[in-house]
Amino acid sequence: NVKDTPRALDAWTAKEAVDLFAEMGVLSPVETEARHEIELHSYTLKIQIESRVVGDLAQNHIVPVAVTYQNRLIENVRGLREVLGAEKAKKATATQLRLIEEISEHIGAVIGMVNDMIEARKKANALDDARDKAVAYCDTVKPYLDRIRYHADKLELLVDDELWPLPKM
Repeated sequence: NVKDTPRALDAWTAKEAVDLFAEMGVLSPVETEARHEIELHSYTLKIQIESRVVGDLAQNHIVPVAVTYQNRLIENVRGLREVLGAEKAKKATATQLRLIEEISEHIGAVIGMVNDMIEARKKANALDDARDKAVAYCDTVKPYLDRIRYHADKLELLVDDELWPLPKM
C-alpha cells in the first residue's frame, strides 16, 4: 500500500512488471521506463500547476480582501475610541481587536507559506531526474497546499461575506 503517487509509480520499473510486459509483448523495457518517466512528469506538472494556482489565489485574492476587511475593523476601533473615549471603548472593541489579531495571524501564515512553497518549487525544479523531482514535489511542495488552504478557510469564516471574492460553501 503505497500512499503517494511518485512512489506508487515505481511499480512500472519493478523487475516483475518490466519482465511481464516484455514477456507478453506489451512494452519493451525501454518503453516501460519511458512510460514511468512520463507518468512522473505528468504528476509533477499537476502539482506544479495546483501550487501556482493556490499561490495566485492567496496572493491576489484572499490576502488583499482579508487586509481590506482588517483595515475596516481597525477604522471602526479608532472611531469607537474617538466617540466613546479610550476607557469606555475597551469593552466595545475587545472582540474586534481579537478578530484583527486573528486575521493578522492567518494573513501572515498564508504569505509565509506561499513564499516557502515557491522556494520549495524552485528547489524541486532544479532537480534533473524525473523521479527525484516528482518526489520533491510530493514531499516538499504538495503539503503546502493543505496548510495554505487551512488558513484561507479560516479567513473565509472571518472576512465579511460581501467582500469575499470566491464562492462560499
